[in-house]
Amino acid sequence: MKVLYFTLSILFANIAISQTHQITKHNGEELDVNFIKHENDLIHYSFNGSFEEQKISKHAVSHLTNKQTKQTQKISDKIVVDSKSDYKLVKVLPQEKTIGLKQAANFSGVSTRTKGEPPIANQNQTAMRIKTKSASNGYPFVSIVEKEDGKYEAIAYVY
Repeated sequence: MKVLYFTLSILFANIAISQTHQITKHNGEELDVNFIKHENDLIHYSFNGSFEEQKISKHAVSHLTNKQTKQTQKISDKIVVDSKSDYKLVKVLPQEKTIGLKQAANFSGVSTRTKGEPPIANQNQTAMRIKTKSASNGYPFVSIVEKEDGKYEAIAYVY
């Protein structure tokens, strides 16, 4: 009788700690994980046997599949940037929302400063210039860091 209880407890414990979801990234990589939550454009998960919470940007994830119910949830569409004219497709992301994307290039320059323009208009013009440069190189994501001396540093990301 003890053997039966022991066998059943191991069986149920194994089911309880098994990986319940599969994350499929846009680059084709698949991760077997325990899904925790999806908030603020980040997906929180943990690996099997670990209680440490990991994060990945929703922009890096194509879909999330529940292994038990075989239900698939689309997380984001893949952005394909082919030419300079696709600059409107390039997304500007804050640095903390680039987890899971690969850093492709760094570039820097001087922020636009037009006399008589409000600061937000200058920021928008600088962002458009950076997005155009990123699109011409085929990078769908960029993170912009403004510096105090009127310069900027942009980091381009790919899947």
